[in-house]
Amino acid sequence: MATQTYINGRRKYARPQAMLWANNSGTLTNGFYVPNGYEIKSDTTGISDQSLLDQFLILSDDNRGEINFSNNRIEKRERMINGRMRSYHIADKLTISTSWNMLPSRSSGVAPDFNSSGKSSEVSYTTDGGAGGVDLVDWYDSHKGSFWVYLAYDKYSNFGKDDLAYAHLAQYNELIEMFVSDFSYTVVKRGGSNYDFWNVSCTLEEV
Repeated sequence: MATQTYINGRRKYARPQAMLWANNSGTLTNGFYVPNGYEIKSDTTGISDQSLLDQFLILSDDNRGEINFSNNRIEKRERMINGRMRSYHIADKLTISTSWNMLPSRSSGVAPDFNSSGKSSEVSYTTDGGAGGVDLVDWYDSHKGSFWVYLAYDKYSNFGKDDLAYAHLAQYNELIEMFVSDFSYTVVKRGGSNYDFWNVSCTLEEV
């Protein structure tokens, strides 16, 4: 089951991987966003509640390009009789796009057995233990509707305007419900016996 300890254990470096995809909005615990249920390929021996399985996927930062954010301002503009423009604002919706170059097609040689501390005894092919190319394709294939995107980048204003707001760099700090609007991948190099190298690109659009 995902906990703050599990999420911290799954990261290799000081900060978590930049993006996590989940089937649920999780729980806010001590200022940390933590998804509910078990990560895909977790060790779930003895778990009887099938609804808790395969609930989230931590994406790799291996050769990931920049994360591009763009806003779509939904509004109706009309010019009044006096010539001034008036805008009726409806909502702002976010679009996120990113890509991976030479991402291993699999994250490890066999399914990792992540334990309650977020550790696995299996050797990882991605440097941070995040998802490989096949994991991304499988998620795309099985999610025709929306899902939740957890983001870890420096947006301290999400936590307020006091000094404490600056202390959240090492955690997921934004949570957005999104659709995949575009997804593609290219098999760049076929490996000999371990894995292939893929280029993957993905665009997400806010619900």
